Amino acid sequence: MTITRSQAACQVRGRLLTWRRAFALVALMLSGCGAIDNTSAPTTLTVQEPASEKYIPSDEPYRLGAEYFNRGAYGLAERYFRDAVEKAPEDGAAWGALASSYDQLRRFDLADRAYQRAIALCGETPQILNNQGYSQMLRGNLKSARQKFLQAATLDPGNPTILNNIRLLDGSQPYIGPSAWGAQVR
Repeated sequence: MTITRSQAACQVRGRLLTWRRAFALVALMLSGCGAIDNTSAPTTLTVQEPASEKYIPSDEPYRLGAEYFNRGAYGLAERYFRDAVEKAPEDGAAWGALASSYDQLRRFDLADRAYQRAIALCGETPQILNNQGYSQMLRGNLKSARQKFLQAATLDPGNPTILNNIRLLDGSQPYIGPSAWGAQVR
């Protein structure tokens, strides 16, 4: 096969355009880099080893769960909180929120398990103890509810939510009777 002079010129021109494009692309990529200066301050970016990180929390399911919980849509809240604990099983707040959702759905067996997981991760915080007390109050276990509320109040004496729950429990005394849980605490 013979190549004419014009075909050879086209091939050379094509290769030249390919090299020019490659050179332009490299020049464009390097133009954003700037000069390397070893005397500049170290960057703040660090790379973490995967083993050093327990989990990467995704706030979206938790945020949606909280939004639905506040709206009173406890079934949807439970669904999103369950998704949050599946994505981040070491997130104690998500476990506590899931337990509260189960309480509102009257799934106390599942709520107890979720509270135990939250306690294993975070310890007995005033919020978890208060929520456990409210759970016991929903079940009608007023003595147990009072014990949980008082434990929570010991850890956080000025917490208005805990104090209001104790007052709520005390306010039901005329209707239930004092023998239901013992002495009244103010």
